Amino acid sequence: MFSNLIHYPRYSLYWSKSDPVPPFISREWKGHEERHREALRQLAITDTSFQMPREVYEDPEVTGKNRYKYFERPFLPFFQQMPFNVVYAISKAEPYTFPPTSTKHLSIPSKSTVGTQTDYRDADVQTDPYSPEYVVCQDSIPELLTLATLTWGRGLPAGQAEVEMIERAREKRAWEATLPALSDTSQFEKRRKMMNEMERKEWAFREQEIEKLQEIRLEVLKELLRKREENQNKVNMKHLNARWSKLQEAKEAKMAKIQRTHVSTIRKLVGKGKNIEGKLERRNIIKDYSDYASQVYGPLSRLGCFPDNNSEDFVVKNYYLNTYEGLVELESRLPDFVTQPRIRAPKPKVITTKAGFLKRAARLDYELAEVHKALLDKKNKVLEARKPPRFLQRNPIPQPRLPTPTLEMTSNEEEEIEMAVIYLQKLLRGRVVQNMMFEGKEKRLELIQELRTCHALQEDENLVKKAEKQVTLALQRQKNLHEHKVSLVENHLAGLEGRALADMFDFLSKELVRLQEERRIHAFVMLAERQRRVREAEESGRRQVEKQRLREEDEIFKEVVKVHHSTISSYLEDIILNTEANTAEEQARAEIEKMAEKINDIAYEMESRRTYLQSEEIVAELVYSFLIPEVQKYFVKEKVRNAQRKHILAAHQIIHSYTESMVQKRLTEGQQDEASNAAMLLEKETQNENNS
Repeated sequence: MFSNLIHYPRYSLYWSKSDPVPPFISREWKGHEERHREALRQLAITDTSFQMPREVYEDPEVTGKNRYKYFERPFLPFFQQMPFNVVYAISKAEPYTFPPTSTKHLSIPSKSTVGTQTDYRDADVQTDPYSPEYVVCQDSIPELLTLATLTWGRGLPAGQAEVEMIERAREKRAWEATLPALSDTSQFEKRRKMMNEMERKEWAFREQEIEKLQEIRLEVLKELLRKREENQNKVNMKHLNARWSKLQEAKEAKMAKIQRTHVSTIRKLVGKGKNIEGKLERRNIIKDYSDYASQVYGPLSRLGCFPDNNSEDFVVKNYYLNTYEGLVELESRLPDFVTQPRIRAPKPKVITTKAGFLKRAARLDYELAEVHKALLDKKNKVLEARKPPRFLQRNPIPQPRLPTPTLEMTSNEEEEIEMAVIYLQKLLRGRVVQNMMFEGKEKRLELIQELRTCHALQEDENLVKKAEKQVTLALQRQKNLHEHKVSLVENHLAGLEGRALADMFDFLSKELVRLQEERRIHAFVMLAERQRRVREAEESGRRQVEKQRLREEDEIFKEVVKVHHSTISSYLEDIILNTEANTAEEQARAEIEKMAEKINDIAYEMESRRTYLQSEEIVAELVYSFLIPEVQKYFVKEKVRNAQRKHILAAHQIIHSYTESMVQKRLTEGQQDEASNAAMLLEKETQNENNS
């Protein structure tokens, strides 16, 4: 399929060996018309007096309906592999041979050309569509021909502007149709008013178009200025970046130079520090060779020694190690046991005897393993921390608090407030410590009781214990009362503290809101000032534009006045020229009438003297000069009219189909409106009857 060889092509063409004509049909048959024509031809050969009738061929209409028979698309070799109308000669193909039964007919040729290249373009990429010629009938001006000035790319395909132009042209033609005739002198003033009004409308429309064009030009100019500014900014940024990169490179080079100088200077100072006295030392060869960091093993490149110079000469370049093909070949030459290793599981050693006892060597190994394990456990044993006493614990001494910062007060009230706050803080801290002690006592109450019960073994101690119990209950009651009083005091103090804090927070929040509002008002003032300046700038620009527009309007008014003066002068000139032409026409007509009378007198006199032969000669000359050319001209016009009638018919069909569809649509809409109005009237009548 994809072969490019000559002796084995990718495709080949062959004639089908099956005869397309059935064998029972004679190949000598040519049809009735052909036989009749052949008989007439033989009769003309035998009989010299017989004249062969002239063959009248039908118009092929090459540029008309039969155009597809004579033209074809052009040959484009890059769109397809095989051309349309080319048959390649192939050496393997044999010419078609018909059966020997009918050998009188001619053989069918193996090759033929069936296509031709056209001068017209019908491709999808043509730019200017083909427009046929047309002929306009007399006394008819089709509306479609008013668009003949529009061409492809210049108005076609039609857009919004072209549609508006067509509508204006229709309105102007309708307006021209409503104008009074020039021959009617009574309507002359009305015609002048209508023309003046139309002229004002045209001038207003022209002014609007000029303003639109000016706006478009201004937009284009703004866009060009913006693009130029962007390009200039890009160029400036490019120059700045180039300059910055150059300065950065110079800075980096200078920094590198300073760093190298710094390193060399530090190295020199270190060398001098090692030998402060300035004594000369001989080279210790043994020390150099024993120290692997010396210059013998690792010389410094800054001293001019490059041990790795030309090291690429010693690189081994092997085909079997550097290429994939070499690795594959090397792998293919390896034996199987290298690429496919066979691992055998080792057999376990027998450490027991037949009677089931461990052997001496195994027993020794077992004992050694146990000793080694015990040594490792002893070595890795971590010393346990001493357990704290069960009942006695040392209370940690809290670290001293940092001194509380104080604020100097300027008034007695603030000082009293400060002292009250300090006293409140002391109370709170004391209460916190008391609560902590009480919580610790409650947590360790069982331990305390256990310690007490261990020593209360005697009866006296029991009695003491009972007394202590009663005392403890009394103390507990007092404690509860005291806690209640303390809670009341704390609640009162908490209320006072809360009110003080609330007042302080309220004051601070109000101050914060005031500051925020002040800053917001300041920002509003700044924005208003900025907006005022922007509006002043816009107003100044608008004032300048207004002045420019007033100057332009003055210039336009001057130009309009000049145009009016020129139109008046041209109108007067036209009137004068028309009167001169009329007087010249009247004088010429009078002179022509006089000359015609003289010519008639001369003609009548010549006619009275003319002979018959002179009359025949005059008639023949008139016929040859006027009648025959007129007939030929009429035949030529008729022929052209018949050739162009199809274009006119096509244009008329397009126009009439559009107008008929619009008329039909309007008729249907009118009928629907009448039907809807009638229905609404009936509904109103029924409603009125129901109301009545």
